[in-house]
Amino acid sequence: MLAYFDCFSGISGDMTLGALLDLGVPQDLLQRQLSGLLPEEFYLEVKRVHRNGIGALSVNVICAADPKDRSYADIKALIEASDLTARVKAASAGIFKLLAEAEAGIHGCEVDAVHFHEVGATDAIVDIVGTVIGLDYLQVADVSASRLPLGTGFVNCRHGRIPVPAPATLALLKDVPVVGTDIAAELVTPTGAAILRGLSQEFGAQPCMQISRCGYGAGQRRLDPGPNLLRIVLGRRHDNADAPISGYQQDQVWVLETSIDDMNPELLGYCVERLLADGALDVVLFPVHMKKNRPGTMLQVICRQAQTESLLERILTETTTLGVRHYRADRRILAREVIQAATSYGTIAVKRVHLPHGGVRVVPEFEVCREIAKEKNLPLQVVYDNIVREVSGG
Repeated sequence: MLAYFDCFSGISGDMTLGALLDLGVPQDLLQRQLSGLLPEEFYLEVKRVHRNGIGALSVNVICAADPKDRSYADIKALIEASDLTARVKAASAGIFKLLAEAEAGIHGCEVDAVHFHEVGATDAIVDIVGTVIGLDYLQVADVSASRLPLGTGFVNCRHGRIPVPAPATLALLKDVPVVGTDIAAELVTPTGAAILRGLSQEFGAQPCMQISRCGYGAGQRRLDPGPNLLRIVLGRRHDNADAPISGYQQDQVWVLETSIDDMNPELLGYCVERLLADGALDVVLFPVHMKKNRPGTMLQVICRQAQTESLLERILTETTTLGVRHYRADRRILAREVIQAATSYGTIAVKRVHLPHGGVRVVPEFEVCREIAKEKNLPLQVVYDNIVREVSGG
C-alpha cells in the first residue's frame, strides 16, 4: 500500500496522526499500544472539525502531568523495552535518530548526548510512534510526499525565540525539495520533517496510483486563506502509467538474493527480522545445494528501488556472504484494500482482494484472528472461517 503525504499546508506530528485516524486507524489501538510504551498517563483527544468546508480530525495529547524532557538514550530505551513489533520499533527509533543527529549538528555535541526538549515530550513521542503504528496498521510499505512549503517569522521554544523554519527542521530537510511562502507561521515542524525524512522514499508530484481513500488531519492554527490541513492519500502504486486499474495490476520491484552455506541459522533468522523491519516487502529462505556438496540457504528479498541500498548493506553486514545479486523484476498483482469490517467479534481489519474477472476474496488479518482465538478460546480456523463468512455475506 502506498501513502502519499500531500503537504499543501505543511506537516506536523498531530496533523499526521489526525489524517491516519481519518483513514481508519482505530483510536483505541493507538491508545493501547502507546500506553504500553510510555510510563506517564495520557489520552488522545480527537475531534471532528471543518476547515474551509473540509472535514478533518484534530488530535491533541492530554497529559495527566507536565510532560518530561527525555534524552535520545531515554527514548531509545523506551522503544526497545516496549511490546511494539520489530518493524514499528525500527522505524520509530530511526526517526528519533534523525532528530538526534540534526540537534547534535546544531548544538555541536555527540548524538547520544542530545537531550530533547520539545521533541522529547510525551506528545512528540506519541506523534512519531503513533504515526508508525498507524502506517503499519494500514499496511503501508511505500511512502512518498509532496514538496514542502516553509513559513516565515519566529517561534518560541525552550532556547528562546528562533527563526522559522527552525534550525532542526532545515537540517532534517537537507536534499528534500521545499518552497518558500510568505505565511508567517511554522508550517513544517521538526517532528513533521523527521517523520517524512525517515519514512518517505521520494518527494515531488503525486505518483501514478489507484486511489483507495484519503484522510485529513487538522493543524491547530487557522491559516488564511487556505485550510491548515494535511492530506494523506492511500492507494496502490502504478509504476507503469499504462497499467490497467482493473484485473491484474502491474508494478516493478527489486530482487536481492544471495546463497549462504557457512552461517549459523539462528543468525540468519535474525537477519530476516531486520530486513523486514527495514522495509522489505518480503523475505524468503530457500534450501539450495551448493558447491563442494554443501547444503545451503538462498536468501531472497523483494523491495522497492528506494530500499535497495539500505537492504543491500543489511545483507552484507548481517550475513557471511561476499556478494549479493540484485535486479529489477516486473510483477502482476491483484488489487487489494484494507477495510474495517463489522463482525460478531467486533470491528476488525480485513483485506478485500479483487479478482481479475470479477468477485472479491476476503482475507482476515492473521494477527487479529490469532488474538481473537486466544481471547475466546476458539480454534483459529473457526475464527478465520467465521469472519470470512460474515464479511462475505455467506
